[in-house]
Amino acid sequence: MKEPSKIFKLVTLKRKVENLRREGKKIAFTNGCFDIFHFGHISYLQKAKKGRVLIVGLNSDKSIRKIKGKNRPIIKQENRAGLLAALSCVDFVVLFDEDTPINLIKSLKPDVLIKGADWKDKGVAGRDIVSQYGGKVEFITYVPNLSTSQIIKDILSKCKS
Repeated sequence: MKEPSKIFKLVTLKRKVENLRREGKKIAFTNGCFDIFHFGHISYLQKAKKGRVLIVGLNSDKSIRKIKGKNRPIIKQENRAGLLAALSCVDFVVLFDEDTPINLIKSLKPDVLIKGADWKDKGVAGRDIVSQYGGKVEFITYVPNLSTSQIIKDILSKCKS
């Protein structure tokens, strides 16, 4: 029997979130590219779940190209979304084309906006929005020296050797 998908368009996800909120569930939101999935991603998402409904805003291929350049993403959005949806710690996945998930945050109004600790002193997209309605921003410790960009650099370096 095929499991139901956790990947939703925003309009449908918004209705699901409204129902979950009526049931008293806490809604947590995080976002990212999740290109070349690695242990740092898993660790981060498991910590983000923490008994809450976890929504992952996933940068689309178009969004990643705008942010990281024409050679990215390495993994197509359908496959990245499917990988995230396969994780038990992720409840929902929603793609977005913009540079930041501001529109998702405005629409879904998560109780908690989650970012990696490396964002603590940077401008967190949506922080002001979440704070306005009484939500909070939470920073999660990440696995140091482990990122998709670093993995790509390491691979390219080894190919040149």
